[in-house]
Amino acid sequence: MVLTGNDFFESGDSVGMVTPRVLILRAPGTNCDQETAHAFAQAGASCDIRHIHALRESPQELSEFQVLCIPGGFSYGDDLAAGRLLALQLRKFLPDVLQEFVASDKLILGICNGFQTLLKSGLLDDSQVQEPVATLTWNDHGRYEDRWVSLAVDSESSVFLRGTSELYLPIAHAEGKFVARDENTLNQLDQAGRLALRYAALPGRELGAHNGTLPFPHNPNGSQRNVAGCCDETGRILGLMPHPERYIDTLQHPQWTRGMANPNLQGSVIFENAVRYFQ
Repeated sequence: MVLTGNDFFESGDSVGMVTPRVLILRAPGTNCDQETAHAFAQAGASCDIRHIHALRESPQELSEFQVLCIPGGFSYGDDLAAGRLLALQLRKFLPDVLQEFVASDKLILGICNGFQTLLKSGLLDDSQVQEPVATLTWNDHGRYEDRWVSLAVDSESSVFLRGTSELYLPIAHAEGKFVARDENTLNQLDQAGRLALRYAALPGRELGAHNGTLPFPHNPNGSQRNVAGCCDETGRILGLMPHPERYIDTLQHPQWTRGMANPNLQGSVIFENAVRYFQ
């Protein structure tokens, strides 16, 4: 039985409240699964961390969950490019159950390495073209980059980003540069509102310029049109390079002792929106 977003899954203490189940999918090298599960649990979800091999053995069990999340880390050591091997696993062994999952009004979130996996698996590609709409490649300066960035929300359709216009989150990646298949594809994604999250110069002041690239460090990797996250046409699938699970509490802000931790910029809104979608 496939449940949709209109069904009740687990009743909470209050009438009309539900507890959606989240599957945190890990692979060898994944290292943000526990933090991501904690973020979802804090938002009110029930989480199950499962290895990709376990899901391959029982793929039908994916239907028991309402949210699929692929967290950050270095799946398979990024041996053939970040997220590529995990993406191949999804495409080869789980295409049918994933297609059914997406068609059942459920949610998929990919964070950092998870975003790389979503793009390279085709889960963010609504077209029938075999080649993904975009990829995430090496940062312009060719190094691993670990810093906090200002972000502007540029989507009206993304379920995960509802009710927020800006975020302040940490990034940690070497291959985070968003590059579309071609200029026409980039324009189509932009016009459709699918370039959901962009690097910005200052919190609340400047959206990443649509016709130009912000300089480093505001755009930490050189992404086209300052893209930090992308959603599908339905708004129910989101991939982003920043780590929202690393800022769900005031004490995680690098300058919280100076009173600069703004709760309105926390990544917790992403997980809360996912839970709220099923309530």
